[in-house]
Amino acid sequence: MVVERSNLLSMMKLSIKVLIQSSLSLGRTLDSEYPPLQQFFVVLEHCLKHGLKVKKTFIGQNKSIWAPLELMEKLCPESADIATSVRDMPGIKTGLGRARAWLHLALMQKKIADYMKVLINRRDLLGEFYNPGALIMEEEGAVIVGMLVGLNVIDANLCVKGEDLDSQVKHIAVQTMLSDVLFNTDTKHSILDQKHYIEELNRHLSCTVTDLQAKMDSLEKTNSKLIEELTAATDRINALREEQEQLKQENANILQSSQRKEEVTLQDSQVELETYRQTRQGLDEMYSVVWKQYKEEKRIRQELQKELELQIGLKQEMEVAMKLLEKDTHEKQDTLVVLRQQLDQVKNLNLQMFNKAQVLHLIIFFRFNCCFCSLFRAGLESELSTEKEQRQNLQRELHREQDNSAELRTQLQQLQGLQTELLDLRQEKKQLQQLCEEQEQALQDMGLHLSQSKLKMEDFKEVNKALKGHAWLKDDEATQCKQCQKEFSISRRKHHCRNCGDIYCNSCSSNELALPSFPRPVRVCDICHSLLLQRSSIGSS
Repeated sequence: MVVERSNLLSMMKLSIKVLIQSSLSLGRTLDSEYPPLQQFFVVLEHCLKHGLKVKKTFIGQNKSIWAPLELMEKLCPESADIATSVRDMPGIKTGLGRARAWLHLALMQKKIADYMKVLINRRDLLGEFYNPGALIMEEEGAVIVGMLVGLNVIDANLCVKGEDLDSQVKHIAVQTMLSDVLFNTDTKHSILDQKHYIEELNRHLSCTVTDLQAKMDSLEKTNSKLIEELTAATDRINALREEQEQLKQENANILQSSQRKEEVTLQDSQVELETYRQTRQGLDEMYSVVWKQYKEEKRIRQELQKELELQIGLKQEMEVAMKLLEKDTHEKQDTLVVLRQQLDQVKNLNLQMFNKAQVLHLIIFFRFNCCFCSLFRAGLESELSTEKEQRQNLQRELHREQDNSAELRTQLQQLQGLQTELLDLRQEKKQLQQLCEEQEQALQDMGLHLSQSKLKMEDFKEVNKALKGHAWLKDDEATQCKQCQKEFSISRRKHHCRNCGDIYCNSCSSNELALPSFPRPVRVCDICHSLLLQRSSIGSS
C-alpha cells in the first residue's frame, strides 16, 4: 500500500506538471481530446480508486468512486448543481461514468481542489467507502489536493454529453508524460507563467490586507462610539438607581398605609367570619336533620313501593284465579244443567217402568198362575234392580255436583273478600302517595331554604373578598376610566364602584344595585352589574 501510494503521488505530480506546462505553452483553452488532460483524469481516477471497498450486489461486485463523490452534495451545498446535472444526463448509465462527468464539471468550474479538500477533511465519513491505508485517507491525499490548486490556471472547455464515460479505466501512459517533460522546449515560458500567477496571488493578498485595515479602522470608530454610548448608559443607570431609591421609599410608605388598612379590614372580616361560622353551624345542623329525615322518608318510600309491587302481583294472581274460577263455574253450571236433564229423563223412565211393572203384575196375576210366572217376575226384578243402581249412581253424581257448587260459592265469597282487601290497599296506597308528595314538597322547601342560605353565605364571602382584594382607590391614583380608558376632566368626573372600588366615568358606572354591604341601591360599574345580575338569576333559579 505504501509503495502504491508513493507511485500514484509521483504520477499525479508528473501529470499535473505536464498538463500545466503544455497548457501554458499553447496559451488556449483545453478540450476533452487533449492527451495530457486525458492522462490527468486517468491518474486522478486511479488515485480515487486506491483502497476503495468492494460492495457486493445482486449482479456481482461493484467498485465505484461515485458513492464518495456523491457525499459532496451534503458536505458542500455549492456542488449540488453538479450532482443534479450529472444525474440528469441521459447517456450515462454507470456510477463510474457519473464520477467522471462530475470530475470534468468540477475542473471546468475551477473548484476541484476545494471540493476534494472538503472531502478529505471528513475522514470519518470516508471510512465507510475506503479501507485503512488508502491514498485519500493518508497524507498523500492532502498533498494531491495542494497540487490540484495549480490547475486553477487552466481554462478547460469540456463536452461531457458526447463522450463515452461508461467505458473501463485506461492505462497510464508514463512514457508520453516523461517525453513531454524531457523534450519540452518551452519550460522557461511555463516558469514565467507560474511567476506571473504568483504575482497575481500577491496582488490579491495585498488587496485583502488593505480591506482588513479598512475594516480595522471602521471597528475602531465603532468601538469609540460604543464607549461613548456606554458612558451615557452608565449615567442613565445612575439616574435610574436614584429614581429607584426614591420609588422604594414611596413604596415603603404606601406599604405601611396599606398594612394599616389591611389590619382594620382584617378585624372587620374576622367579626364577619365569626358570624358566618355561627350561621354555618346552625345551617349544617338543620341540613343534617333534614338529610336524616329525607333518608328515613326515602327508606319508607322504598318499603311502600316494595309492598305495592307485592300487592300488584297478588292482584294479578287474584285476577287470574277469578278468571279460572269463573270459567270452572260456567263449566260446572253447564254440567249441572245436563245432569238435571238426565235426571228428568231417568225419572220419566222410572215412571214409565213403574207403570209397566204394575200392568205386568196385573196381567201376570190375572192370566198366568203357573210356574212361568215366577221366572218372568225374576227377570223384571233384575231389570228393576239395574234401574235402581243407575238411579243411585245419578243421585251420587248430583251430590258431588252440589258439593262442587258449594265449594265454588265459598271460593266466590273468598274472592269478594280479597276484592274488598284490594280496595282497602288502594286507599292506603293513595294515602301513602299523598304523604310522600307532602314530604317531597317539604324537602324541596328545605332545599330552597338551604340554597337561599348558601347564596347569603356567598354574599358574605363576596363582601370579604371585596374587603380583602379590592382596595378603595383614591381620586389621585386614577387619571382615566378603567373601562373606556378616557381621560378625566371637568366635564368627565370620577365615580367609585361600590362593589370593586375602582374609578369609572359616569357612562361606565350609571347602574345601581343593592349590595350585601349596602342595603340601598348604590352605584356599580357595568362589569360588576352584569356579574351580579347573572349571580342573582342563578340564585333565583
